[in-house]
Amino acid sequence: MTASGQREQPASIRDVARLAGVSHQTVSRVINNHPSLRPETRRKVEEAIEQLHYRPNRIARALGTRRSGTIGVVASQRTQYGPGAAVVGIEEAARRIGYLVNTTNLISADPEEIRAALTAQADYRVDGIVIIAPQQRVLHALDELALDLPYVLLHSRSNDDPHEVFVDQLAGARAATRHLIELGHRDIYHLAGPQEWLEADARMQGFLLELSDADLSATAPILGDWTADFGYRAGEQLAWQGDLTAVFASNDQMALGVIHAFRDAGWDVPGDVSVVGFDDVPEARHFWPPLTTVRQDFAELGRRCVARLLSQPAAAPSTVSGESLIPHLIVRNSTAPPPTTPR
Repeated sequence: MTASGQREQPASIRDVARLAGVSHQTVSRVINNHPSLRPETRRKVEEAIEQLHYRPNRIARALGTRRSGTIGVVASQRTQYGPGAAVVGIEEAARRIGYLVNTTNLISADPEEIRAALTAQADYRVDGIVIIAPQQRVLHALDELALDLPYVLLHSRSNDDPHEVFVDQLAGARAATRHLIELGHRDIYHLAGPQEWLEADARMQGFLLELSDADLSATAPILGDWTADFGYRAGEQLAWQGDLTAVFASNDQMALGVIHAFRDAGWDVPGDVSVVGFDDVPEARHFWPPLTTVRQDFAELGRRCVARLLSQPAAAPSTVSGESLIPHLIVRNSTAPPPTTPR
C-alpha cells in the first residue's frame, strides 16, 4: 500500500526495462530465454526483475511465444499412490520452469470419457498432455484417438515408443525377488496387483523371470486389488498353508495387510517369514517392522516427463526412443534369511 492508502500497481515490463537500462523487447527476450543475449545484459534484467518482484503477464507471454505455459494431465485412478505421486512430481517439475498444470481425472475407461478429457485439455490450449493411464483398456481407447499435440505416456508398452517416460517396473520386481533369493529363500509367493494394470503385470513378470533365472519353481501368483484388506486375507490363507518363507507383494498396502495377518497368526516377521513391498510409500518406514520395498523416484519421473513433453515438436514424429528410470530396492527390517527350522 502507498502512504495515501492506494494499492501499488504491480511492476510492468517497461518498469523493468527502465531500471535495467534496456528496451522492453530485451526484457521480453530474457523472460523467454532467448539465446542471443550478452550475459551482462541478462544479469541486469534478472536483477531488475528480482528487485521489482515482476511477474510476467501469462497471456501476453503466451501470445508472444505461441505457448500457453500450461501442461495438461489426464489421469486415471489418481487415488492410488503411484498415479497420485506421479501427478505431484509433474506439478513440481512444471512449477520450477514457470508452467501451470491442469489435471483431468478419468472416471472410467469409456472412449467417450477419454475423448471428453482430451477435448477439455485442448480447450485450455495446453502445450502438451501427460497421460497417466495404468490400465490397459484406457491405453487401448487412447490408441483409437488421434492426438494432434505433443503427449507423453507414463507407462511402457514397447521399447521404442518416443512418447514413453516410465519407471522400469520389471527391473524393480526382479531386484525385490533377487533380494529374497540372495537371503536364501526358496519358497516365495507373489501377491500381484490387478492384471489390467500395466505395472502389476510387469511386476509379476519380473518376479517370475527372476525365479526362472535362479532355477527355482514358482507358485501361482495371487491376484490382488492393491488394498491392505486383500493383503490381510491373502496373509491369513498363506499362514494357514504354511508352505512359504517369503512374500513379495506388488505394492506396500498389500504388504501391510500381509504383515498384519502373519502377526495375528502368531508368525514373526521377519523371523518366520520375510515380506517385501513395492512403491516405498511415505509410511513404509514406519510399518512394524519397517518395510523392505522398491522405491520409485516420482520427482525425477516428473522432471523427465516435463522435459520430454516440452522438447517435442508440435508435429513430426520423434526419433528418440522411450526413456526408463530404474527403481531402487530399499532394505529395511521386514526381510531376513529364512528360519533354519520350518514352522
